[in-house]
Amino acid sequence: MSRCICVFSSSSDAVEPGFFDLAFELGRAIGLLGDSIIFGGCNVGLMGAVARGTHAGGGKVIGVLPEFIASRGITYVECDEMVLTGDMRERKAVMEARADAFIALPGGFGTLEEMLEIITLKQLQRHTKPVVFLNHAGFYDPLAALFEHMYEHHFAKPSYREMYRFAPDIASALGYLDSYSAPVIESKWLKKGGS
Repeated sequence: MSRCICVFSSSSDAVEPGFFDLAFELGRAIGLLGDSIIFGGCNVGLMGAVARGTHAGGGKVIGVLPEFIASRGITYVECDEMVLTGDMRERKAVMEARADAFIALPGGFGTLEEMLEIITLKQLQRHTKPVVFLNHAGFYDPLAALFEHMYEHHFAKPSYREMYRFAPDIASALGYLDSYSAPVIESKWLKKGGS
């Protein structure tokens, strides 16, 4: 059964070429598996690269784009389906609802904000879908260290480590999705042990 994988990624064209290669290869690998992607709908940055890669692998590409961004002329017009939304919040809601899994490529503030919202929704038991940071060349090591800092100081329960995965490469990221079993999420509302 094919999956719809949400890929969060950067829209910057200024990043190093290796990140573009990574995005293209992730998309191609997803397409070759017979899966589809749902993504931010732009043709720039890693967004465009992952979409082109998915098409190169024979996969379907679903874009979700707020109208105010679509008006800038950076839409990935080759999308098999394009969903236009009124704002960023609606965009995220559509992506969260339609995705079977979430993968973050290296990215900036937007990518991080999107992934943290998905993790928070999982913490609140609003979904049980797999969440993966593609930690290419240790890009997300500082974030993983921050998460550990939060556990150390009891701002989050240690069991929340089961809500996400830092994967060093594409094969391990997709392998995690293949073997995923939804963890039992400890209630946020127990006072002892952080929020």
